[in-house]
Amino acid sequence: MSDFQDFLKHKFAYVAIGEFKAGKFEEAQRLYEQAIATYGEGFQGTYLMQEPGTDRGIAIIFWESAADMEANRNEATETILKQMAPLFASHPITSFCEVVCEIQPEDESDGHSLK
Repeated sequence: MSDFQDFLKHKFAYVAIGEFKAGKFEEAQRLYEQAIATYGEGFQGTYLMQEPGTDRGIAIIFWESAADMEANRNEATETILKQMAPLFASHPITSFCEVVCEIQPEDESDGHSLK
């Protein structure tokens, strides 16, 4: 029964969409990677995407639960985020979402696997 319950359990995602000052994306990426390195239990992975040829990007951080996200906020992370703040051209748009559908390719076939 626990396998079925695990199947029903969804991840959560913190999403940030923003633009950095000209030429600051690389520095922001370095700080982002430092912040991510502080995460522990409940952290499920992340994507940092950059619009080609710009300083605009999207960060998606996956969590097992909202409580895990909050539990991973610590002094080290807050210090890094404060260092990143002046690099933004404007305040990023952020949201917290439940992942309701996850589709990944199946191994060794052309089909897709729903999670």
